[in-house]
Amino acid sequence: MVVVAHSLRVSSVQAEISSSLTRRTTALPDLYEATVTELQAGLNAGEFTSVELVKAYFARISEVNLQGPALRAVIETNPSALAEAAALDAERKLLGPRSLLHGIPILLKDNIATTASEGMNTTAGSYSMLGSTVPGDAGVVKRLRAAGAIVLGKANLSEFAHYRGNLASGWSGRGGQCTAAYYPGQDPCGSSSGSGVSASIGLAAVTLGTETDGSITCPVSQNNIAGIKPTVGLTSRAGVIPISEHQDTVGPLTRSISDAAIVLSIIAGPDPNDNFTLAQPNRVPQYTRALNTDALQGARIGVPRAMFLDPTYSGLDETVLSAYATALQTLQDLGATIVDPADLPSAYDIAASNNETIVLNADFKIQLNTWYQSLYTNPSGVRSLAQLIAFDDANPTLEEPTNYTDQLIASEATTGYNATFYQALAADYDMGRTRGIDAALQQYNLDALVLPAPGYTTVPAAIAGYPIVTVPLGFYPDNTTAQSAGPATVYPAPGAPFGLSFLGTAYSEYNLIGYAYAYEQKTQTRLARKAYPAAIPTTQLADIIGSSN
Repeated sequence: MVVVAHSLRVSSVQAEISSSLTRRTTALPDLYEATVTELQAGLNAGEFTSVELVKAYFARISEVNLQGPALRAVIETNPSALAEAAALDAERKLLGPRSLLHGIPILLKDNIATTASEGMNTTAGSYSMLGSTVPGDAGVVKRLRAAGAIVLGKANLSEFAHYRGNLASGWSGRGGQCTAAYYPGQDPCGSSSGSGVSASIGLAAVTLGTETDGSITCPVSQNNIAGIKPTVGLTSRAGVIPISEHQDTVGPLTRSISDAAIVLSIIAGPDPNDNFTLAQPNRVPQYTRALNTDALQGARIGVPRAMFLDPTYSGLDETVLSAYATALQTLQDLGATIVDPADLPSAYDIAASNNETIVLNADFKIQLNTWYQSLYTNPSGVRSLAQLIAFDDANPTLEEPTNYTDQLIASEATTGYNATFYQALAADYDMGRTRGIDAALQQYNLDALVLPAPGYTTVPAAIAGYPIVTVPLGFYPDNTTAQSAGPATVYPAPGAPFGLSFLGTAYSEYNLIGYAYAYEQKTQTRLARKAYPAAIPTTQLADIIGSSN
């Protein structure tokens, strides 16, 4: 019975990669752009092995992570990756691939747990958890491993998913300052910064990140890649260092919507260790079936113009607004009806509200305390948020850069789940859902909303727990003056990317993926510009195959 089931699974995978096999030439895939299906086709055809693929990615990381441009996108690599790759190569020869991710290397944001016996840390970038022993793999990692994926390493991030305070995006104590690959010193955006930078230049086949409010969408936007911030509860947060169970979600950051759909199809689904996932629809879609270039035909797409496109609130400049206007025309040319304006009734209430901070501060304190207490061992001795604050104060050279204010202190000062918290949470759901995204969709009979990814775009979806799918939209011109983006980075800057986001109601990922894919395939914006030369790794599979390294 097991053999029959495996045969059926292999047949399904073979069908998905067959078109790639028929299109292949003798050239090996360029790891700067290589897709999951291209890599899977090469692995299945015996052109290279997963061991060679891991070695190639390790070499690419070595070129640009701490050397050369020192992008600091990766905190650490997996000492077990080569052994795992060898085992998966052997399994492929015997039984065929388990899935499209069989033998494919993936980088995880360093707040996503991996079993300590594998040899990696899980720290959210903080020295307070260095050497700690987590209970085991995160729920999404269990799914990835079952699909045959190889954990290549951990990506840098804005420490504690950017809940430390006004630290620069991409900075963590352990990882240092991550910068993007499109302009020297460019803000990578946070907090899944290392995941975004790594995906952008092919330091791994695909990457995973997390979002509470903007932490997938923004690095996707500023690194010229594609990504999906799923509905809260579609992907498990079990084993993920938390900010808020009401807003946290795990999703893919990749170079294409097709790769993001492949990953989401594997990591989505219920997990008994995360109660929120038990409320999702009974059947997880096969998101790759949404990859239809005609998906926008007949779709009604709304433009929430009030506030969201107002530079007073959004901070959007003429470069982004002009590219957005062109994108609306492209969507229309692809068969969509553009409804403009299609405003959220709650838009200005959201802008004036402090409810999100109230919810996140309380959630963070309670859930981070639970995380620290769940660790089997922790050499730092930290077991609570209060002890974390004391640890940082005792280790300022490691954990306290100059000129920052500490969000942790405000979170520690909260009294937890009281009437104020529940009122704020209810108000957020009302503004984000009932009088927000759902109201606009219903009032204007819409299938989705579309906005530039920069600006205020993420907030309604964040407080609602709703999905966002983002693809490349454009680049700042070469004559742009680089502007400070905080203590250590610049944005905008010459050649810096920005993205386009599709938003919808709960569990509307399938449709949003279709719309984003149709736009991506029509425009091919990602291919219009590469990273700056020093940030482009030169190692390719041809340099590894047959070598003694």
